[in-house]
Amino acid sequence: MSWSAITLPDRIDDKTKKTNKEETHMKYLLNPLRATLLGAVAMLSLPQALAAQDFAGETVEWTIPFGVGGGTDVWARFFAPQLADALPGQPNVVVLNVPGGGSITGANQFANRASHDGLSILGTSASTQYPAILGDPRVRYDYADWTAVLASPTGGVVYADPKYGVTGPEGLETLKSEEIRFASQGATALEMPVLLAMKMMGMNIRPVFGMESRGAGRLAFERGEAGIDFQTSSAYLSSVVPLVESGKAVPLFSMGVVDADGTVSRDPSFPDLPTFVEFFTEATGAAPEGEAFEAWKALMIAGYSLQKMVVLPNDVPAEIIETYSQAARDIVEAPDFRERAGEELGAYEQLVGEEADAALKAALTVDPAIREYLTTWLSEDYGVRF
Repeated sequence: MSWSAITLPDRIDDKTKKTNKEETHMKYLLNPLRATLLGAVAMLSLPQALAAQDFAGETVEWTIPFGVGGGTDVWARFFAPQLADALPGQPNVVVLNVPGGGSITGANQFANRASHDGLSILGTSASTQYPAILGDPRVRYDYADWTAVLASPTGGVVYADPKYGVTGPEGLETLKSEEIRFASQGATALEMPVLLAMKMMGMNIRPVFGMESRGAGRLAFERGEAGIDFQTSSAYLSSVVPLVESGKAVPLFSMGVVDADGTVSRDPSFPDLPTFVEFFTEATGAAPEGEAFEAWKALMIAGYSLQKMVVLPNDVPAEIIETYSQAARDIVEAPDFRERAGEELGAYEQLVGEEADAALKAALTVDPAIREYLTTWLSEDYGVRF
């Protein structure tokens, strides 16, 4: 058993992929003798069907449509060795980083090339969900074609360069007086609710699009090329907390946790940080409201309540999908999982199997009025056309 990671360039030449094993079908049933033979063949083939759930000697390719160092990459590297252990036969699990297009490049590639034998899985994020919800013309994948077996909620933290001298809501006017660069993957990517939150507060943010991952955005912040940054919980815990401790970053607020009713509460991974709603309310003297706030909550539910997911093509045999679901269940029910996950991913409840898949379908259902608001905003502010 082992796992490893491979980073692929944004554009990849087609290469020969191992094709699925051809299934043999009995075409004719001419007489009782052939009926008997058919039953015998079915019985003989049963052990082979069951053996499909044994991944001994196989390699599972886990596509992560981001570069190395971002939250989804950290999440995948946390789960990959555990998945290798939990799947029957303990296969190799290879993480394939395919950056580009705010995750669209890698997701499109998976939709086009994934095998249907359980040896191809995809890790998705908000940057994969949002373009699909909004009808981004670059999207060539459809969540209706996939089944989720693991869903990991997450949160995130917005932090700033100490040079601004801002440590809390009272410093919002200072931030509004500056043009601040923000390194982003794209207008429809993971950072969309962050961009909307900063717009609602009247901040003069100058986004620089084209980062291949949030990890690349963090590096731009560390080099002084961006004055404000955002990371999801896993990347914040692993890569930003050391910056905060060394005085190189100042946390402003967490995005908070938004439940299905739209109630915003403090992130259990960052209980000492105010949520965006708390920060906004204290800084402006009034709670956020209106279309922008309703759209922000919808984005949080669709992209953060179930942010990172493991999905397989729908036409993978049902017993293999159930095998993955059980492996995910075994991982999250391990006695020490909460402690380990809390340190690396944050303190969130994981969803597995049918629960994860049902929650995904519900989260991706967005009110048409909110979709219209978002597409209008993105068109007017960033020139994004749908």
